[in-house]
Amino acid sequence: MAKLTSILDNDFYKFTMQYAVVKLFPKAKARYQFINRGKHQFPEGFAEKLREAVNQLANLKLTAAEKSFFAKTCPYIDPTYFDFLQGYHYDPDEVTITQDGPNLSVKVEGYWYRTILWEVPLMALICETYYEVTGQKRVDDAEVMKIVNDKMDKYDKLNITIADFGTRRRHSYAVHNLVIKALKEHPSKTFIGTSNVHFAMKYHIKPIGTHAHEWFMFHAAKYGYKMANLLGLENWSDVYRGDLGIALSDTYTTEVFFKQFDKKLSKLFDGVRHDSGDPIEFAQKTIDHYKGKGINPLTKTIIFSDGLDYEKVVKIVNFSKDKIGHSFGIGTDFTNDVGLSRMNIVIKMTEAFPDEGEWTPVIKLSDEPNKHTGDPEEIKMAKRFLNIHGHE
Repeated sequence: MAKLTSILDNDFYKFTMQYAVVKLFPKAKARYQFINRGKHQFPEGFAEKLREAVNQLANLKLTAAEKSFFAKTCPYIDPTYFDFLQGYHYDPDEVTITQDGPNLSVKVEGYWYRTILWEVPLMALICETYYEVTGQKRVDDAEVMKIVNDKMDKYDKLNITIADFGTRRRHSYAVHNLVIKALKEHPSKTFIGTSNVHFAMKYHIKPIGTHAHEWFMFHAAKYGYKMANLLGLENWSDVYRGDLGIALSDTYTTEVFFKQFDKKLSKLFDGVRHDSGDPIEFAQKTIDHYKGKGINPLTKTIIFSDGLDYEKVVKIVNFSKDKIGHSFGIGTDFTNDVGLSRMNIVIKMTEAFPDEGEWTPVIKLSDEPNKHTGDPEEIKMAKRFLNIHGHE
């Protein structure tokens, strides 16, 4: 049965955001919802199996060794946070799981500082349980590692750096473990780390990540759409003082982001992350933005992380080299390339309750229109408010 064995089996940016939420918004609440983008059909009894796996998470605790690894790896995080994390446990009552025929519904609600950790493990458990209960057979372990090594041989020739971003839609824990083992043992300097803190500790590699869309979605609920990017980044830099300096750019479209990414923030942040829309267009916009601010784009980095595979990476490298720094976060193409069709699922924040106020719907306006999430009326209003045309 699918289960997690470590509380650190989660993406690094969930913990870095959790620390910032504990510091800045300890009274805020959040709601999240599962979105079945791939229209997967869940077999009868799936909800019960998932519920069982979710209930198991309540037993996970941060071990002394994990605490010491995390604190040593992140000297910019206060020791009080690691004490907090040691006392933290998942509360399965925050998660509601129901099933109607082949349709699965998963919702999460509670204090934001607590519920922020649910998204990634829930998605990983949904994927692993789905492959289990549908009885699909993957390629064998040796083949999993061979696939990774073959990919890395090709990536090595591009003279780039790559991190694993594949926790949420991995085939299973076992496959993820094999993938990281293969990446770690591969004889080159191309692989630089993983977004998964548990595997970072297990394989002595660097945990990688900063923040996710929900950080800016919450800021919109609290401060309004026009201030969301600006205050999101200001608050981030107040907490991290220059560490973790990659800014996520597409919560309300790149156009809007660059209007708010002023000279101070452009200098302060090491670069930006691309997560939707055409990567070449984005790279050009980013280069133009930095040049317009009098900043040499070669001193900055774009982390590309949107559904990457070898072909996409080659195109991006050919365009970006000698123009702007670039690095890659590759997810499902590493952790779920096992001869089966990959799941296309997400879990997104849908409403936020800032410290004072009321439940407010939150949305994401991606550079890729079919990646917009949230209430259609709210999306229309936000576009009007931010003067966004097109992106239908």
